[in-house]
Formats: sequence, C-alpha cells, structure tokens
Amino acid sequence: MAHEVEVQWMGKMQFNALVNGHTVIMDGPEKVGGEDNGPIPKPFVLTALAGCTGMDVAAILRKAQKEVNDFDMKVTGEISKTVPIQYTSIHITYDFKGPEENKEAAMKAVTDSQEKYCGVSSMLKKAMPVTWEVNYNGVQVFNNKEEEIAELA
Repeated sequence: MAHEVEVQWMGKMQFNALVNGHTVIMDGPEKVGGEDNGPIPKPFVLTALAGCTGMDVAAILRKAQKEVNDFDMKVTGEISKTVPIQYTSIHITYDFKGPEENKEAAMKAVTDSQEKYCGVSSMLKKAMPVTWEVNYNGVQVFNNKEEEIAELA
C-alpha cells in the first residue's frame, strides 16, 4: 500500500495537488513570482503533524469516553537561516478546555499519540527535535521543550 498525490503546475509558482480527491493549492507570494493563491509548501509538514496527532488524541479520548469542550493545537517550526531552508525543530502546543477530571486522560492521549501512534511525528523525530506542551483549562501541565534542547547541547 502507498499514498500518492498528483500535482499539476498551474503557471507562475502555483501548483494544485490532488490529495485523496481533494484539491490543495500551493503558491508563492508575489515577491517570488507567485500570486499568493495558497500557502507555500513547507507549512504543510506542520499541518500534517497537527492533523495526525490531533486525530490520534480525538480518537483516544472518544474511545476512553473522556470528553473535552475544546481542543486546539499550535505547531511551530523553527527554520534554518541558510539554504536549504528547513525546519530545525518543531514544537506542538495542545490546548484543552474541559472537565478537570478529564485532564489526565487528555495528557495520556497526547503522550500515546507522540510516543506510539503518530506516524508523522515519528518520521519527523528522525530528522529533528519534536517537542510538545499540554495546557488544560489555561494551566500548563506538561512541557518537554527545555529537556529536549538540553539533551542536544
């Protein structure tokens, strides 16, 4: 089994990708000859990571019957200063709002996603540090960013 996307050049800097029957537009900003009709390609790596781990967490919480009211993520990729421009590290912030008694379940779901299930995270961790933090009802309950950076020093 394999995943496959088809990509068509639409002129200038725009490419349209057909992903599982859905069209995704990529384009460059005007300063590089594009028309800014879509995002540049690199942030799709961050999007794939968020989607992968987010779906894991949602499925784990649903299976455990531990509901949360809100669940948002922010994924930040630090980029290199020299070419090829690439991500040098990625940090995910998971923000949950919900009943206090489901805080541990949310934390476990994130840990299971990051340590067992998320294939995108697993791939990216082979190339760079991928760290994460968990906030529940506005209070940080986990953050391994400093630990990972200390291990690399």
